[in-house]
Amino acid sequence: MGIHHDVRFPGESEQYRSARDELLSAEIELRRQTARAAAMRRALPLGGEIPADYAFEQWDPQAGTPRQVRISELFAEGMDALFIYSFMCVPESQGLWFVGPCPHCTSIVDGIDGEVPHITRRINFAVASAGPSEQFHAHGQQRGWRNTRLLSTLGSDYSRDYRAEDADGNQWPLATVFVRRDGKVHHFWSSELWLAPREAGLDPRHVDFMWPIWAMLDRTPEGRDDVHLALDYPDTRS
Repeated sequence: MGIHHDVRFPGESEQYRSARDELLSAEIELRRQTARAAAMRRALPLGGEIPADYAFEQWDPQAGTPRQVRISELFAEGMDALFIYSFMCVPESQGLWFVGPCPHCTSIVDGIDGEVPHITRRINFAVASAGPSEQFHAHGQQRGWRNTRLLSTLGSDYSRDYRAEDADGNQWPLATVFVRRDGKVHHFWSSELWLAPREAGLDPRHVDFMWPIWAMLDRTPEGRDDVHLALDYPDTRS
């Protein structure tokens, strides 16, 4: 018999409870597998040392100019993990359904920005785009981002080296973690589900862990679908 509990909700049938208990067993196994994968992730040996101390640009609104920030400078004192999310800023030549800031990446940072003060109590965090730093900063201002460190990779090999940009200049979303050990910066983990062979009927889901909209929709009868997210929504308030 599968895992179950004794709680019942109003009006549920035996058919519903039987199906829900079967699902509960699957959810518990998924929780266990998630914990196993997390343990394997934590136990990873060091990846390769970064080939260069990459120079990013960060827009300084007070000075009205960008300033240079190297990847080694993104590590605060006493915090040796750095999480960088590569934000797509799509050129027209990429031939996608949008040009410029990615609506999906925007949705991700919309959700994370409020959590950044909590995240950065434990690790360093930044979002990097291949677009100009002034434009990226302006996009963040328009979205109301208050906490996220926004960087531009223009003039740097970072995006190419860590697979957020291909040889044709196409942009792709990727999450990457670096660690500092003995004064050196090493690659630790990237969301490589993006690089793995695709499975029929499944998106890569490589950054779903930082994108709560899908986790919530997956709990509804309609589930997720492949509709494109918009950047702006009509005001439906009366």
